[in-house]
Amino acid sequence: MRYGIEVVPLGTYAEPGPVVELAVAAEAAGWEALAIWDHAHFWGGVGDPWVTLTAVAAATSRLRLVTTVSPLPRYAPHLLARSVHALDAFSGGRVTLGVGLGVEFDLGAFGELHDARTRASMADEAVDLVTRWCNGETVTHAGPHYTSAGTQIASRPTQSPRVPVWVGGSSHPALRRAARWDGWVTSSIDEAQNVTFPPENVANDLAYLRSFGPHEGFDVAVSGVTPGGSPGLAPAYADIGATWWFESLFGLRGTHAQMLERVAAGPPR
Repeated sequence: MRYGIEVVPLGTYAEPGPVVELAVAAEAAGWEALAIWDHAHFWGGVGDPWVTLTAVAAATSRLRLVTTVSPLPRYAPHLLARSVHALDAFSGGRVTLGVGLGVEFDLGAFGELHDARTRASMADEAVDLVTRWCNGETVTHAGPHYTSAGTQIASRPTQSPRVPVWVGGSSHPALRRAARWDGWVTSSIDEAQNVTFPPENVANDLAYLRSFGPHEGFDVAVSGVTPGGSPGLAPAYADIGATWWFESLFGLRGTHAQMLERVAAGPPR
């Protein structure tokens, strides 16, 4: 199992500065990635994942940079591809693009909420376009939601065979979508740190996902909380097939000083 930190960019972490402090501490303590949520609004403020991840990239040299997850129906795919490629090129090929359909409270506030079937169709069409553009392709496409008339965004790919894509969500359609890409990402806790998605639930979903034949090297990322100096439930998730543990850091868990202390204590090995 590999280990990263997941930052919920609300409150204190709506600004890039404190997230960069966590990132620098994480790299020094042996964590391997930083993931960040992608929402457009929240009471008290919300951070921009692309600006924050760029700041993290500038302050670190090894951390993988992950979105958990970007709601594809919100984005114009060509603009998302431009941001993903720029961050990937700047960071030296450290980006993993986490994607999903978005959640109702976040999309609905701006009139962006479509029914689930439409969002799924938009997501499937968009993620294919984003990865093609990030690979330097000239894209001609006419689909139900998006059009491209022979356009190029990236001059060259920065990762081989492409930027990895992880898919979030626990519905059967989301699991089938994940099996077509490079990984599946899920959370094990709620905002009060209660375990709401225990290892046996992940195991059940993985059994379904694997029936669709994900490729070798497929990642399974689980976020949750562990106390410093203790592995908590992380080994139980590893035992059923998780390849990444993301330690979730957020304001309701404690102060910024306490989150820095947890990061400095290192991964829950």
